[in-house]
Amino acid sequence: MKIMENCLKIIYTRRSIRSFTGKEISEEDLNKILRAAFQSPSAGNEQPWHFIVIKSKEKLNELSNAHPYGKMLVKAGAAIAVCCDPRLSKYPNPMWIQDCSAATQNILLSARALGIGSCWLGVYPIQSRMKAIAEVLGVPNEIIVFSLVALGYPHSEEEFFEASDRFKQERIHYERW
Repeated sequence: MKIMENCLKIIYTRRSIRSFTGKEISEEDLNKILRAAFQSPSAGNEQPWHFIVIKSKEKLNELSNAHPYGKMLVKAGAAIAVCCDPRLSKYPNPMWIQDCSAATQNILLSARALGIGSCWLGVYPIQSRMKAIAEVLGVPNEIIVFSLVALGYPHSEEEFFEASDRFKQERIHYERW
């Protein structure tokens, strides 16, 4: 029961954090976050993802200029780009979009569990963002940059990880609309 309560607390208190202390994130914590990303569900277990870990302040600064909403990257401790190799897909429809979304969500939740703030910066399907991030990170043409997650320590864990109730009963439908 305690595990479920802890899991739900992490989900209920996850927030987009856009202000970081600048403190570096340990390799151990980054590996935990990446392991969580690799545990994500994927259609047919394709696992079409690749992850680029960015820790250098120079690259984080470049990324902050490449993404129109990425200014928080300047003070981030790290970032992870979630990318897709569509050649790994065995389905005619792009199921990798859901797969990479699930991987991004696992990054966000595992960061929260570790007391690390995160912010999902949308990249795909906006071509200008995809191109700009790919250029900064040297991503091959056949690989799609899906998302970029800024990671860092918030100034105050209590302030930034407060629960807010987003539940909307009026948007729940049973059996049919």
